[in-house]
Amino acid sequence: MSDKVLVTPAELADLLKSGNIVLIDTRDPATYAAGHLPGAVNIHDIFTYLATSTPEGLKALTDKFAKAFGDAGLSGAETAVIYEQSMNTGFGQSCRGYLLLRYLGYPKVLILHGGYAAWTAAGLPSTTVPATPTPKGFTVDPNAASIFVELAEMKEMVDNPSIAKLDVRDVDEWIGESSSPYGKDFCPRKGRIPGAVWIEWYRMMKPTPTGPMLKSRDEILAECATVGIGPETPVVLYCFKGARASNTLVALKEAGVDDVRMYFGSWNEWSRDPSLPIDEGLPFAKPAAIAQAAE
Repeated sequence: MSDKVLVTPAELADLLKSGNIVLIDTRDPATYAAGHLPGAVNIHDIFTYLATSTPEGLKALTDKFAKAFGDAGLSGAETAVIYEQSMNTGFGQSCRGYLLLRYLGYPKVLILHGGYAAWTAAGLPSTTVPATPTPKGFTVDPNAASIFVELAEMKEMVDNPSIAKLDVRDVDEWIGESSSPYGKDFCPRKGRIPGAVWIEWYRMMKPTPTGPMLKSRDEILAECATVGIGPETPVVLYCFKGARASNTLVALKEAGVDDVRMYFGSWNEWSRDPSLPIDEGLPFAKPAAIAQAAE
């Protein structure tokens, strides 16, 4: 994953001239129908699918998306280019699509930086005509280096201080006020995976005239340094279901943090097993002097 992942609208326009590109739109069907890149195939399940990271859950995920991507026209020969509305309106869903394809071992995957908003802001064409792709045989590469951390492995990592467990959820989830973006009580428990550090996923982006874009390499590394993560630090990311964390994974990879993986089941899975440890309450203790003064 050290190769360039993000492409600008201008770069994508040039790539499309050479052909052999499959565009994948991750937005909801109504938004897709209102306007999309010409030829783009809509796969909204990239965002909505809730996966578990047990062997059974990953088998179901593999079967589902191997078919979906094959039906979209991906065989391995084509370059997949994935986009959402912008880099934050879909909670990182284009990056989640990128991660799914990499997990399945697909060799050529890119993300449209800035999404549909950046494409239209650049004056490039869109259409309301739905795509009619020719299905292809999608082959899963069983030898692909796994970018996912499975549940059993995540349990072992909790007690390994050499691996940074990076929580990128919104602040209300991090401090245990809410269990998910779907509602405060969507999951049975609120809190954090023990030992996790926190960088809210929004911090990897900054505003631009065409919408949110990922920060520069140095800016991303500066954000990482606030929680002790450097280019050589092994990092495992999680959020609620692996969308926002996918956005952060792409940011870290683009910045040169090489050893980055995803606990894809994330809080949606971890919180539902009462045998798994969690940290609750505010994620910091009062300094001793303040605590004594309050007594």
